[in-house]
Amino acid sequence: MNKRIQKIENHVQDRNSVAWKKICDYIDRVAEDGREEFSPAEELGYDLFSQIHTLPETISKLKKVKKVRLYGSKLKRIPPEIGEMESLEYFEVYTSYDLHWFPYEITHCKNLKSSIMSTRAVYGNYKNRMGFPDLSQNPVRYSGETVQCSVCRKTMSYEQTNQLWISLWVGTDVMPLLVNLCSEECRNALPQPPENYIQHAHKGSSALQQPPDENERFQQQLKAYKLKKIRLKLCRKRKSRRTK
Repeated sequence: MNKRIQKIENHVQDRNSVAWKKICDYIDRVAEDGREEFSPAEELGYDLFSQIHTLPETISKLKKVKKVRLYGSKLKRIPPEIGEMESLEYFEVYTSYDLHWFPYEITHCKNLKSSIMSTRAVYGNYKNRMGFPDLSQNPVRYSGETVQCSVCRKTMSYEQTNQLWISLWVGTDVMPLLVNLCSEECRNALPQPPENYIQHAHKGSSALQQPPDENERFQQQLKAYKLKKIRLKLCRKRKSRRTK
């Protein structure tokens, strides 16, 4: 099991850069034109797009966008405002190797049916079980002084929020999601994680016990197969002795 823990970085984006201004202008044009696809790498060019480490909060204006293409990005996070992209159907972040988690608000995109991501790059994935950072020691801070509850959308301060991780199906992938909660009631409203993932929302840390990863499951199955063969062989020997 991979116990490697990636430190969560806050304030990841230079919001005074040319690249930031360009992507903000691009979002405005996509919203104004009512376009159905958001592909910033094609618009900005890779050199500028590689300087973008979080998407602007103004993606909330992209009400008609159905496809988001972020292939090969250098993104480190996506803001909760993605949950306001009500038409989103297709979400691609393949080979965005610095993107280890997603906001819970992406589950609010009820039309999202297809996703493509680099599985090994995200926390808790079944292939290597990359460790979840400890949110009690390394909390996430978005832009601004307040945050909304991921469930009921109540506005609160960061001192009031309870931040947790949870793994859920989103599109065609199980994604590690960051949840901001205002109450125990909202925590109880969280969905049940799928089988073979941690079965509750949690704070993370290197001490967190995750299910076996892909290789560990194979080794367990191989061991069980060998034990079964040994038992079968012993059983046949006993039967052979009885018939003599």
